[in-house]
Amino acid sequence: MAAYEIGLLFVGIALLGTAVLPRLLEHQPLSFPLVYVAVGTLLFAVVPGAPALDPVANSYLTERLTELVVLISLMGAGLKIDRPFSLWSWSATWRLLGVALPLTAAAVAVLAWGLLGLLPATAILLGAVLAPTDPVLASGIEAGAPLTELEEEADPRYRWGSVRFALTSEAGLNDGLAFPLTNLAIVVAGATVAGGSPADGQSWLLEWFLVDVLYKIGAGLVLGYVIGQVMARFLFRLPIPESVAEMMHGQDVMAGVEALATTLIAYGVTELLGGYGFIAVFVAALALRRFEWEHDYYVELHDFAVLTERVLMATVLLLFGGAIAGGLLWPLTVPQAVVGLALLFLVRPLAGALSFVGTPASWPERAIISFFGIRGIGSFYYLSHALAEASFRERELAVAAEELWALVGFVVLLSIILHGVSSSPVMDAFDRWAQRGENAVVEGDPRP
Repeated sequence: MAAYEIGLLFVGIALLGTAVLPRLLEHQPLSFPLVYVAVGTLLFAVVPGAPALDPVANSYLTERLTELVVLISLMGAGLKIDRPFSLWSWSATWRLLGVALPLTAAAVAVLAWGLLGLLPATAILLGAVLAPTDPVLASGIEAGAPLTELEEEADPRYRWGSVRFALTSEAGLNDGLAFPLTNLAIVVAGATVAGGSPADGQSWLLEWFLVDVLYKIGAGLVLGYVIGQVMARFLFRLPIPESVAEMMHGQDVMAGVEALATTLIAYGVTELLGGYGFIAVFVAALALRRFEWEHDYYVELHDFAVLTERVLMATVLLLFGGAIAGGLLWPLTVPQAVVGLALLFLVRPLAGALSFVGTPASWPERAIISFFGIRGIGSFYYLSHALAEASFRERELAVAAEELWALVGFVVLLSIILHGVSSSPVMDAFDRWAQRGENAVVEGDPRP
């Protein structure tokens, strides 16, 4: 019975924190992800009868729980974005996805291969797992609720100058775009175990590019857009009988049901058809958001997604704290810690800075976007997903799952501390800097 009571305690703490922490920690150098991890570590360390949490032994549960958190977060991220879609206005996003993401993945893979001595497949996997920024833990720097930034996004001075937009849109799309790299690691692992000729290598590489890159990304984009359009017409075109509205107890509940339904339908249909469901969910949210651009109902949809995300995120982070208390980080070695530190302090900042070479982005914008490459729950999902594949369980690869989890857990914990403590002060300082620039323009001085 102890496990049941402990479970109820954790759910209660998660719900309470969802309601209270955002108000207590607003504009404070502390984030509620950090609080949840600390509380989870403390509770599992001191509560009698608390079970030892092992993500390796419970890989299926870890994969599914983290998958659900990322899904809800992607829907919320898509609904936040007030900027209309276009190739030019989304240039910052394309640069982060096309330059920063592959550079980060490649650099981590090289460090894992050269410094840690991992085999190529495992090194590629580690790069894929740690390359994407996270849509779940970016609450301190993400875009606001729908309709809160329409004036800013309409201002031509902000075509490049929206830090929050760049980080939110990057986090929304790169969680899906990291899948091809994860699948590449799985394919390389399978080829390593099976052996084969160079011609065989060209064959599986071509198949990976055609299927895992072109088809699955394309299917995610197309199906996400179509499902978003269809759901938008259901939400905004069909009349709602009074009896149904009364049964659903008002607009908030209906919005919640509709947001969750859109998320699950987009993901389920796309995955069944072989596409990337993460991409489909984010694109569906964008298509839904664009349908009735300034409708107040988007606020209801967004608020439910955020509330659900926070409850699920709190649960995962409490369990993450419990895993830390149970020894998750014990297998961590000094070289692994060096790789983790290099990722957060060197690799991501440099890759982000290179993404903005030749753009009109200001240096404060470049610095903030490059530095806040938050790693989080998405990394947990990709690692548990890849390690569930048979290729990574083969003895020939000598993969130590505990060591990989220790390294990824270390990076996520360090990111929660580093970015959680600094996000509010940095963004407040940036907002003051941007306001001074706006006032200077209004007064006739173009210099910020």
